[in-house]
Parts: sequence; structure tokens; C-alpha cells
Amino acid sequence: MRVVNQSVRKVDHKALVTGKAVYTDDLAPKECLIVKVLRSPHAHALIKEIDLEKAGKVPGIECILTYEDCPDKRFTMAGQTYPEPSPYDRLILDRRVRFAGDAVAIVAGCTKDAVDKALRLIKVKYEVLEPVLDFRTAKDNGILVHPEDNWKSLCPVGADNKRNLCASDVCADGDVDSVLDGCEYVVDQTYHTQANQQSMMETFRTYTYIDAYGRLNVVSSTQIPFHVRRILANALDIPKSRIRVIKPRIGGGFGAKQTVVSEVYPALVTWVTGKPSKMIFTREESLTASSPRHEMEVRVRIGADKDGFIKAIDVYTLSNTGAYGEHGPTTVGLSGHKSIPLYGKAEAFRFAYDVVYTNVMSAGAYRGYGATQGIFAVESAVDELAAKMGEDPAALREKNMVREGQVMPAYYGEKAESCALDRCLERAKEMIGWDGKYPRRDMGNGKVRGVGAALAMQGSGISGVDTASVGIKVNDDGFYSLMIGATDMGTGCDTILAQMAAECLDCSMEEIIVHGVDTDASPYDTGSYASSTTYVTGMAVVRTCETLRDLIREKGAQYLGCDADDTEFDGENVIDLKTGEMISRADIGNRVMCSNQNALYASEAFSSPVSPPPFMAGIAEVEVDKETGQVELLDYVAVVDCGTVVNPALARVQTEGGLAQGIGMALYEEVVYGSQGKNYSNSFMQYKIPTRLDVGNIRVEFESSYEPTGPFGAKSIGEIVINTPSPAIANAVYNAVGVRIRELPITAEKIYWGMH
Repeated sequence: MRVVNQSVRKVDHKALVTGKAVYTDDLAPKECLIVKVLRSPHAHALIKEIDLEKAGKVPGIECILTYEDCPDKRFTMAGQTYPEPSPYDRLILDRRVRFAGDAVAIVAGCTKDAVDKALRLIKVKYEVLEPVLDFRTAKDNGILVHPEDNWKSLCPVGADNKRNLCASDVCADGDVDSVLDGCEYVVDQTYHTQANQQSMMETFRTYTYIDAYGRLNVVSSTQIPFHVRRILANALDIPKSRIRVIKPRIGGGFGAKQTVVSEVYPALVTWVTGKPSKMIFTREESLTASSPRHEMEVRVRIGADKDGFIKAIDVYTLSNTGAYGEHGPTTVGLSGHKSIPLYGKAEAFRFAYDVVYTNVMSAGAYRGYGATQGIFAVESAVDELAAKMGEDPAALREKNMVREGQVMPAYYGEKAESCALDRCLERAKEMIGWDGKYPRRDMGNGKVRGVGAALAMQGSGISGVDTASVGIKVNDDGFYSLMIGATDMGTGCDTILAQMAAECLDCSMEEIIVHGVDTDASPYDTGSYASSTTYVTGMAVVRTCETLRDLIREKGAQYLGCDADDTEFDGENVIDLKTGEMISRADIGNRVMCSNQNALYASEAFSSPVSPPPFMAGIAEVEVDKETGQVELLDYVAVVDCGTVVNPALARVQTEGGLAQGIGMALYEEVVYGSQGKNYSNSFMQYKIPTRLDVGNIRVEFESSYEPTGPFGAKSIGEIVINTPSPAIANAVYNAVGVRIRELPITAEKIYWGMH
């Protein structure tokens, strides 16, 4: 291939390295109203009275809005395809506040200082209620987070607000209990993962204005422009046709911006006042009133026979969705459906879950989307099983892992048409020197080094749901315009989609202009989430190019005066195969600008009935100080099977970045709440994320497979890369000092007390 599978520079690389990239705040005019939100100090309370008199007299204040000024219409902020599985449980502003940081009032003014002063002058009387803070006691608790009657769930996900349930379900294949009873070795353990913050560089931000036609225009740092349009229409109770959403350059999302965190507040201000408005979240707001990873507690029962073959896996997940149900019913599913199928010889499985409401910050989407939590649990349990059997955990995985051609009952019955997981693990072992380092090496200075392994899988889009459309037109002089609805949030999707188009159209990358997302002009795309862009939108590109090639050939044949079946298009010219006469793409592009009735434009859509999983093996080497319990990550190797690698350079940095986030989850990151529900992890001084100095040496390689349903054989890579560090590091710590950490993050204190 000429362009695909090549490390092509990003199409916006010059703008990025010269500081010319344009973000949301760069587009907002200086005279914009500044919008901020007054937030509740209580985890659970009813607003009895709001006194706005003094605040309203502050010079420069345009408006102050409370729940009395908002539509009484429930909606969800989750950016998902309609009908959303997430319950409709939000109002823009509500009389009942459900976590410390929940919105109480919206203040808009001409200056930041005026708005800050008005926020201080608003007086609110609350009836403080007892909160539900422990998610283990939330189900069927006498205290209801959502007692309202207009709460509703559009999909049958097992939700019941009168039981504090956002979702509940169980699925199984075979008799798990009977098979486990017959196993020689059984592990039954519970694992706990904390909420984690995406910590993207650009915080949540939105700019809104009314255009000359009276329509609400929304410029936002979002992964889901088309979903934003629907969500705002629901929240504001106005027609979707009155809303236009534009996505500029994004400074990172990682799933956080798959939720409409900031958009509703300036949108309401602009709709009420008619004036342009913007809201820029502070870092504190982004850490205390956003959409972090779901806290989960996962119980795993896993059993093997005397020969070391895993026969049954039983997983129960309790997930904490917090005050609202964004992504609650969907993230939890991945904790089992993306962990259990890793082991293809199991005769039986069961996966059950409950997702509960509590009075803490609502959770949302974060890279890995539930698979990360489930894989930490299952991959830790597999190592515990190996220890019980006295077997090398890598050898146990080699004996039991899913392989190409196998049907995966726990993965919705899909077949692994492309799977190089066995080669991934073999190569990772070679890179780390597993056979010479497992299980531990005493360094003779009070420090011990250990290695630990983990496997992972993810998906490529949401099967039967995700839809992507692409449009490509031929311009004068023959260059192309590629119009997409997928959101490049720094991942490089504009680049890889242009690579695919260039490969299909036999042209150079420079001849393809990629357009950012504008819901008025872009073809529909569900958005950049669920690892869907390369696979789903990529296939839409391939289909569109095939259609466009036929249109170019037909138009060329018309100009050549021959039958289209007698022509060939080689990317530069349409050639009459009988006479050898040809006409160039540039000439065709110019001629269709005059006396033409057939536009050289094609648009196709794609939705896949399957979601082929990428696979990955990760191995960590750690050093533990036996005197203090301090753990240092020395080396991390990762080998990924994402099918055909579209752009090796971008895939490599995607993997390295995801691994760094996974290392942060494993060793550093923790959201800490006080006894009354106050979030103390409100800055990067309290909420620790790793720097480059903290992640050790990261090495990444690829083992290609060929996915027959994907573009050029490609699968996804965006999310799987975060999934292996937590279990691999936990397993390495155990192999080093014999301490099993089942609750993240892995800290020196936990290791020290474990050793003593």
C-alpha cells in the first residue's frame, strides 16, 4: 500500500507545532457573556429559597437563572445513539441537588470579576438531606437519589429509580456453579477500582450565539457534535432544527467529552438573552463536577481443572454511577463482556451486574469504558489461579487464551475472525526477558524486582448501533474535499481517514482536504467514542471512494464519448481501454463546473453487525523497596493486535499515551471524598497523575492480523491500550514481594502493610 500502513504526518501538524491550532476559546468574541455555575456545598439537599437580590445588582450581570427558569423536562447528558440506554434523570437546574458540586444557579455577566462577585452574593437556604455515599449500600436503600416521578428509562436496562438502580442484568452460558464445583482449583476474590479523571489538557468549554436566522449556534470542545444537538434540543425543549453544533480543534477528551458537561449552561443563557456566551470550566470544576470513570467492585470466581484448563468464569460487577446515570448501563457491560472472552476454553460463564445511584459526582465515559475495570479484576484473578496451581501465569494464559477462529459466547457470540493474541504474548515475553526474570530477582540492596503480565481486548465500534457517514466531492482542478462527522480529538482521525481516502482514490494526501465537523454541513456520525472511527468511519470512507470512482469513470467516459464499461480510472486519468485516449481528473473537475447535470459527489454510510476486538498483551517490571513498600515501574512492554496498522507512528503514540493513563490508574490516581461527600481531589496537587518521569520505560510493538470486515484489514486501537497496566503492575508487585493488591491505586502503604 502506498499511503495506508505508512507513518504519514498528521494533516494539522504544522498548525500544532506553530501554535496556530484554533480551539473553542479562540473563537469566542471578547464581548461574550461569561457564564459560571453556583454549585452545591451539600451532597444531598433540597433548595428551600434562593435570594438573588444583591447578586442581581452587581454591575455587569446580565442574568441569573435558577430551576424556576428552566424547562421541567428530564434528559440525559450521555452522548449516545437514540434511544439512549442512559436514563433521562437530569434537569438543567433542579430543586434537588444530588452531589457536592451539583448546579444550583447559572450566572452570566460581562466580566469574570462581576460573575465571581455575584456568585458570592447569592444566598441559598437548603434543607440538607442524608446522602447515600457508599455504593455497596445504595441498592434498595431507604434514601432515594432520584425519587421524582418524571424520571424515565427509554431502554429495558433493568433500571428502577425507586431502588437506586440505574441498570441491572445477568447473562450466562452453561451451568457455572456446577462446573466450578467440579474444578480442581478455584479462586473467589473481589477487586475494587476507583473513579479516575480523564485529566485532558483542555478543560470543558463551550461558546454559543444566535445567528442571523435566529438559530442557536454551539461551538464546543466535544466528541459528539450530533448527539450534542439532540441533547440540547431535549434540555431546552426546542426543535433540533434550531440548533447548529460546530466542533473546532479539541485539546483532548479521552471519553470525558462524550458527555454534555458544559454545553447546556451557556446555551440556556444565549437562548434566554439572545447574546453570545461562553463557559470555561476551571480545573477544579473539571475535577469535581464532570464525568470520571465509574468506580467498580468486581467479584470474580474462576476455576480450572487439574491440567490447568480454565473451565468457568463467574463475574459480578457493582458499578457506582454517582448522582446521574450517564453511561451507567453501558460501561458496566464491558467489565464482563470484554474480560471473560479472553479465555476461550471456558465451558461456562455468568456475568451479572448492578449499577447504582449515589450522592457523589456522576460518572461517565473514560477510555476503556468499563473494560479497564473488569480486566483488572479478571487478569488479577487469573494470576491468583496460577499461583494456586504453582504454574507460570504466562503459560496458563498461553494454554487458555482465545485464538483466531474461536466463537466467543461471552462476547455476544461473535467469532474471532482476526486474533494475534498468542503472538502478542510471545513477543512481549521476548521483549521483557520473561523467562530470565519471572517471578522475581532480589537485587541485594533491600529491593526486589518482579514481572507481571496481563491480556486485554476491546471492540471496534458498537455493533448494530454505531453509524458513520462520509461525503467526498471532486472540486475544480480535481482535488477532493473529504467531509466527515467523526471528531478528531487529537487522535489523528482526520489523518487516517484521509490516508484511507488517498489509498482508495490513488492520489496523494495533499490532494484531499479534510473538513471539521459542523452539524449543518457534515454527514452524520455518531461521534468519536467506542473505538469506532478507524473501523466504522473508515469503512464508510472505503465505500464512498468506491462509489465516487464509478462516478468519475462515468463522467470521464461521457467526455471521451465511450462506454463507461470500457474505461479505467487510475487515480489521475480516466482511460478509454479500446483507444488509449484519456482525460485527466483535473480536466474532469474543471469541465463539470459548466453545463453539467451530475455532481461528482458521493456519500455512503456504514454500520457493522459485529465489533471485531483488538487484542493486547502487556508486561510490567517493577522494583519494590522492602523497607518502605515503595514501588517503581522500571519497564513496560506492550504488543498490540489492531489488525492492519493504518498509521504506525500515530498508533504508537496512541498506545504510549494510553499506557501512561493506565499506569496512573494503577499507581497514583484516586478520587477522595470526605464523610459528608465533599470531593477533596480538586486539583492536580491532590489528584496525582503521572509525569513522564513516573511511567518508566515504555516500549510498544505491533502484531498485525487481518480483519476481513475492516478497512484494509484494520481494527480499533484507541481504548484497548489503557487496559493492561493495572493488572500487569499488580501481578508484578505480587511476584516481587508476595503482596496481592486488589484495590487500586497500588501504594507504598498498601504494599508495606501487606508485607507486615
